[in-house]
Amino acid sequence: MGAVLLMLSGPSGVGKTTVASRLLRENVDLSRVVTCTTRTPRESEKDGVHYHFLDEKGFQRRIEVGEFLEHAVVYGKCYGTLKEDVLSLLESGGDVLLVNDVQGALAVHGLAATDERLGQALVSVYIVTDTVSELRARLEQRGQDGPETIAERLQVADKEMSRAEEFDHVLVSSTMENDWRQVQAIYDQARSE
Repeated sequence: MGAVLLMLSGPSGVGKTTVASRLLRENVDLSRVVTCTTRTPRESEKDGVHYHFLDEKGFQRRIEVGEFLEHAVVYGKCYGTLKEDVLSLLESGGDVLLVNDVQGALAVHGLAATDERLGQALVSVYIVTDTVSELRARLEQRGQDGPETIAERLQVADKEMSRAEEFDHVLVSSTMENDWRQVQAIYDQARSE
């Protein structure tokens, strides 16, 4: 049994972060790689814990020298996962949790198709709501974004949902408890193979 690279993806507001937090609490052998971003930290976020907050120049410099496993521009801000962080954990036998938007997740899929180590480790899960209106309700309930931002996120989500079949597993979200249980079962199965 090799190390597992468990990747969660789905539209903004679907509950990826909540599921990821529970997975990390329940699985001591699973580590989350902290991603980089150029967006401004939210009030409760800490640099190096939630994200590595970089300026545009620093982010571009890392792209130029090939430090990212994947990177994308999402809602006008750059996001990226440092390749070395993921590979060093996998090589030491640790399981890795990535939480990516669809662009980033598909970039990781592309690399996994050409990199045997990543290809063997990768298990991808796409979490989606039954309807766009349900996703809208979740985004509104979350209370982090105004109406314009929510409309932009829903427009992106509509496009992203059409890519669900490119993932190993598609999970239609119900309750956070059920979502976690289903992803936990996928992770448990991957660890036993």
